[in-house]
Amino acid sequence: MAAISTPICLSSLVIPCKTWKTNSSHLFLGKFAEPHANSFRNKPCSLLSAFSATRIQPHFTVKASSSSSVGSAEYTEEPATKVKFQKSLSLPGYSSPLSLLGTGYREKVFAIIGVKVYAAGLYINQSILSKLNAWKGKGAANIQEDSSLFDTIYQAPSEKSLKIVLVRDVDGKTFWDALDDAIFPRIRIPTPVDELALSTFRSIFQGRNLMKGTFIFLTWLDPSKMLVSISVDGLPSGVDATIESENVTFVLYDVFFGGAPVSPSLKASVATGLATILK
Repeated sequence: MAAISTPICLSSLVIPCKTWKTNSSHLFLGKFAEPHANSFRNKPCSLLSAFSATRIQPHFTVKASSSSSVGSAEYTEEPATKVKFQKSLSLPGYSSPLSLLGTGYREKVFAIIGVKVYAAGLYINQSILSKLNAWKGKGAANIQEDSSLFDTIYQAPSEKSLKIVLVRDVDGKTFWDALDDAIFPRIRIPTPVDELALSTFRSIFQGRNLMKGTFIFLTWLDPSKMLVSISVDGLPSGVDATIESENVTFVLYDVFFGGAPVSPSLKASVATGLATILK
């Protein structure tokens, strides 16, 4: 049976202003089952008051490719979604391209039907590999369970980029609610810097329709600075927002590569890629 692309819009199920939230927000990132999580639900809405995100000069370009075949020298196909990822991404201003470590997908179960929502791939500056010598010869299973390795990747003052490719339509509010549901309970006492970062992040998704094929890039330049770039019609031509908060940027990384990743297939694939490189 052919795949059916139908819009997913669960915003009508979301209760605003940090009162109890429906599980619909698990669609993208999921809610962490932590004992302290619900104690943050009644935080005043001023935390996420709207700020306009300023579009700045372009940062993203992708090397041109003449081939998109599976297993080609320039592309890797994520098998569950058939989304193709370039094996190399270049960021203007940096001499070295970012290399693809692994790919995976996010699936949400509705009733008894699993619905794939997006594919994702992690790219890193290869200079980070020099900081991983302690894991040489380790197998993929050991690497996947070792939080210190993923922390080392994050803390390295070199670029990491997560490329998300939507495989279904969704409205921006639903996407933001999912992000917020993962971020908010994990920031115990938001600082003014955190509040500004969250407000900026929120504003780029509100009122925005994210169609199938949309690219969303989260690029960590260092542990305290992350760029967000979105394109609904191909590769991004610029950066939509700069997030400067160590708390917010770390939580977003931890959602994918911490102890309870929302895409286990992505973390497993990255671990396999690292095990192959670090032999």
